[in-house]
Amino acid sequence: MRLWFTPILLLSIGLMYSFWNGYTPLLLCVVYLFASVVSYFLYAKDKRAATKGTWRVPEKNLHISSLLAGWPGSIIAQHTLRHKTQKTSFKVVFVIMLFLNLCLLIWFHSSSSARLFHSAHNRILPWVKEHCDISFCQVVIPALLELHRSH
Repeated sequence: MRLWFTPILLLSIGLMYSFWNGYTPLLLCVVYLFASVVSYFLYAKDKRAATKGTWRVPEKNLHISSLLAGWPGSIIAQHTLRHKTQKTSFKVVFVIMLFLNLCLLIWFHSSSSARLFHSAHNRILPWVKEHCDISFCQVVIPALLELHRSH
C-alpha cells in the first residue's frame, strides 16, 4: 500500500466506526465523498489548464476544497494526475487544511458541538416552521433531530 493512501484509509475506518457506534450520521460520509469528487475534478481541471496554458484554478480554491472535506479526493488527484506534488509551499498549506478539517471532525464528536447544534435547533426551528411547508416540518425535522440525538 502506498503511504499517501494511509490518511484516506484512516478516515474511512474512523467514519465507519463513528457511524456504526452512532456518533455521526451517514450524511457525513456522503459529504466527504461528494466533496472529494468535487475536489478531484478541480485538480483535473487545473491540470488540464496547466498543460494547455489556459486559465488555472486558483490555489486557494484547491485549498478550500480540501478544507471543506475534499482532501481525500485531493490526495487521490495529486497522485493519480501527478499534479501539485512538487511545490513545497502548496504541500505545506494542503497539510494544514487537512489537519484543520480533521480538527473540525473531532470537534463534531464533542459535547460542545452537541450543545451548539441543540442551541441552533432551538433558534432555527420556529423560523423553519413558519416559512416551510408543514409536511416538511412534521416529517423531516423530527427525523433530523432524532438522528442527532442518537449521537
